[in-house]
Amino acid sequence: MLTGTMTAASELLSITQPAVSRLIRDFEHSTKLLLFERRGNQITPTLEAATLMQEVERSFIGMNRIATVADDINRQAAGTLRVAAMPALGSGILPRFLAKFLHDKPKVHAALIAIPSSMVIESVALGQADVGYADGPLDRPGFRIETRQFAAVVAIPIGHRLAARERITPQDLIGERMISLDPGSIFAMRVEVALAGILRAPVIETRLSYTALTLVSEGAGAAIVDPTSAYQFVGRGVEIRPFSVFVDAGFLVIRRANVRQSAIVQRFVKEFWAYHDEVVPNSQ
Repeated sequence: MLTGTMTAASELLSITQPAVSRLIRDFEHSTKLLLFERRGNQITPTLEAATLMQEVERSFIGMNRIATVADDINRQAAGTLRVAAMPALGSGILPRFLAKFLHDKPKVHAALIAIPSSMVIESVALGQADVGYADGPLDRPGFRIETRQFAAVVAIPIGHRLAARERITPQDLIGERMISLDPGSIFAMRVEVALAGILRAPVIETRLSYTALTLVSEGAGAAIVDPTSAYQFVGRGVEIRPFSVFVDAGFLVIRRANVRQSAIVQRFVKEFWAYHDEVVPNSQ
């Protein structure tokens, strides 16, 4: 049907011409259809052959599509990726990495939501997210958890009185207007323990690291925040200094236990760690 002659068909299939003739006869016998009319060396497709060819073409297109999708999945170029993350990550570094990750994967369907850590945990537990990034600790069965600890840093406006310090201590913050993160969060509680007994100016409270750092950049005060968020603001009106007291500002990577992760999810988790360590100084 494609080539118009037995000879051309045999060349296309890399078999002999008699073999092509035999295959056609066998197929006609099996289908009980007359597919070609013979006139000497010429063959002419019948109406039945043309009708059958339409279905054959659809089948081949379907098979080719399946093969293409299978190949894409094997190369992690296709699939589904659902990520839930605490706002400190979901509104900053994760969207940047996701855009980079998807650059050469146009057939991957991805979803990223930034929600409180408690909701991240439930989203993963219910199978609504393949991987979650949340504040810890978490002691709950049914999860596969990876933990990374990072030291919180002090974010100050450019030209701040403490900018000359290589490291900022709690005593340096006496009388300083502080921008505090959500007082109900685990991280905020850790900061309060580190600053216990330090008299500060009236505090500005906000829920998000991004908001706190924006306030810092506008000169509203100083903030103790996670380094992942802080380094996104370097060069944007904010300077970063180490804090002399270790305050854990790390996060958890949460996946369901006993659930086989797709190759695309495994690759995302692995490459995000590498990206994070690259863009956040001293995070390794």
